[in-house]
Amino acid sequence: MDKQKIFRAVDHTLLAQTAVWDEIRQICDDAMHYGTASVCIPPSFVKQAKEYVGERMAVCTVIGFPNGYQTTAVKVFETRDAIENGADEIDMVINLGDVRAGSFEKVEDEIRSIKKACGGKILKVIIETCLLTQEEKIRMCQVVTRAGVDFIKTSTGFSTAGATFEDVKLFAEHVGPEVSIKAAGGIRSFDDAEQFINLGASRLGTSRIVKLAKSGAEKSGDTSY
Repeated sequence: MDKQKIFRAVDHTLLAQTAVWDEIRQICDDAMHYGTASVCIPPSFVKQAKEYVGERMAVCTVIGFPNGYQTTAVKVFETRDAIENGADEIDMVINLGDVRAGSFEKVEDEIRSIKKACGGKILKVIIETCLLTQEEKIRMCQVVTRAGVDFIKTSTGFSTAGATFEDVKLFAEHVGPEVSIKAAGGIRSFDDAEQFINLGASRLGTSRIVKLAKSGAEKSGDTSY
C-alpha cells in the first residue's frame, strides 16, 4: 500500500499528560509535512495549535478522556469549549460503567447530546474495546449507528490494550454504512496500519507511523524534511 494513503488516514497523536507546547508544535509540523488527516492533542492546546496550523491541518481533541465517567453536562461543556477554541474533530469517551450496567439508552442519549454540541464537526466515539465483552462491543456498534456519529473508535491508548485486528473486523461487520472506523492504540508499523485499513479502518490513531517515516528519512540521508 502507498505510504501516502496510510499518512492520509493517520490522526497524528500526542496525548501524554506531560506534553508541552514545543512537542505539540513539532507534531503539528510533522503532520503538515506528511499530510496526515489531523493532529490529535489535549484540549488545553487546541487554541494555540489551531492558531499555529490555521487551515493547513485539522485539529482533533479528546473529551471525557481517558476514563469517560464525567457527567454528560461536563462532556458537553468540554465539547463546546473545544470547538470554540478551534477544534475540527472531537473524540469522546463513553461512560463504560453505563455500558457494563446495560444502560445503552443512557449511553446513546449522551452521545446524541455531544453530537449536537459538535454542531456539524466530526465526532468519533471511543468505546475502549479492551474493557468490553464481545456482546457489549456489538451493542455499541448499534448504539453509535443509531446516534448518527461519524466514527466508532477502538481505544484511548491509556487502558489495558489498544486496537486489535479482530475488533476492527467486528466493527466492520456490525456498524451501519454511514459510520467509519478508527483504530487507535498499539499501531506499531506500516504493516499494522495497512492491515487495519484493509480490515475497514479509515482512521488510525498513532504517533509511531510518522516517527517511523522520519527515522527512515534520516537514515536515508533525505534532508528535505
